[in-house]
Amino acid sequence: MRRARQKIYMFKKSKIQCLLTAFLAICLISANSMLIAGTSSTEDISSESFALSINNETEINIEKFPATGKTLFIWQPHERGIQKIDQQLARQLAQHNIEVWLVDLLEAYFLPNTASNMDRLSGEGFKKLITAAVATRKKVVIGGSGRGAIPVLRGVRDWQLANTNQNKILTQFSGVVLLSPKLFVETPEPGTAARFMPIVKATDAPIYILQPNKSPWFWKLKQTSDALQTSGSDIYTKVLPGLRDRFYFRPDAFEREQQATAVLWKELKLATQLLTVQKSRTHNPATKLTETSASRGKQERKLQTFKGDPNPPPLDLAQLNGKILKLDSLKGQVVLVNFWATWCPPCVHEMPSMQRLSDKFKNESFTILGVNMAETNAEVEKFLTTRVKVDFPIVMDKDGQALKDWRVFAFPTSYVLDKQGKIRYALFGSVEWDNPDIVAKIQQLIEENQH
Repeated sequence: MRRARQKIYMFKKSKIQCLLTAFLAICLISANSMLIAGTSSTEDISSESFALSINNETEINIEKFPATGKTLFIWQPHERGIQKIDQQLARQLAQHNIEVWLVDLLEAYFLPNTASNMDRLSGEGFKKLITAAVATRKKVVIGGSGRGAIPVLRGVRDWQLANTNQNKILTQFSGVVLLSPKLFVETPEPGTAARFMPIVKATDAPIYILQPNKSPWFWKLKQTSDALQTSGSDIYTKVLPGLRDRFYFRPDAFEREQQATAVLWKELKLATQLLTVQKSRTHNPATKLTETSASRGKQERKLQTFKGDPNPPPLDLAQLNGKILKLDSLKGQVVLVNFWATWCPPCVHEMPSMQRLSDKFKNESFTILGVNMAETNAEVEKFLTTRVKVDFPIVMDKDGQALKDWRVFAFPTSYVLDKQGKIRYALFGSVEWDNPDIVAKIQQLIEENQH
């Protein structure tokens, strides 16, 4: 079987630096390809625990997976807490000569496993962890998943600022690996601008991002990379095709995601190798940082008045039968435009209620337009045949351009247009579309200007 070519992208480097990076990546990929697809048993890889004091009241419990190699990898898991796979990854990396310190800062502060609590963590924990790690005289790489990226970046910056004149110590820190990082303050309401957490633009460090492409964050990858470069960070990105966020510990993982989980340690090893062989340079993170308030956590989802420009972007896309459907052709009807994907559980959950809403208003001036996000006709046709059946039109946004034009930030995202083609309501996230509040709002739009 022919091995798929791996692509690692480096943002904003000179041509010589890009060629050097590409050469190093090819060498490292080749070296990793020589490893057998399966791994020998990791049961003989033991771990040991130790505690590190952060302050007089708090200490971090660290599960250490020793290795004789010259690299030490500190891993902060996803905001949902340490999973069995996190320990498995640590053992696999240790088996291949990368020492791992597995930590959970939320546990250290006795905080529940939520994204909003990750936002509350300062950089003091990782600052202490990096200080302890460089004392081992190994090359140090820090890793974080999801919202765990926020305390990681804060700690890196705090440690760099505390060691500004210690060049020898600074060169021991090699960089950061982020797996599908969540770096925005929160998902904005449709029509409002998204904001990055302030630490993003204050960071100056080598950063390697592993980003699944069946994820809302994939469509923000360029924007994220640009923001991270504000203070000078060197950014490497690798897209993981066919995978969703949290693929490595999802209970509903696809077969492809299960296969990717089995070799995720190789991706992490490649990332650490690439970072540790890069030539070190002086990093200058922003000295001033005004932290924003933590995200509000989960909010009640309901159809709300649209706050942006009511004039929608053009939407001219092919249906599954190949015929072009233009949004402008639907003027005179109330239109629900829904951006969705077959791999998005909330999208799937709400589709039966959308069909019920369509049935309720089948004799009225109302239609639903489903905009599928960058999937193939075959994938969508199979989904509509085997999982959810709807009779409203589906159009295919093959390259994600409509998603960008409409500034879709999360899946699903929906917009309700009045008969004049103006956006009146919107929401992100799934709802029961035939609930009384939504039905009343749709009915009111249908009855507007009727004579």
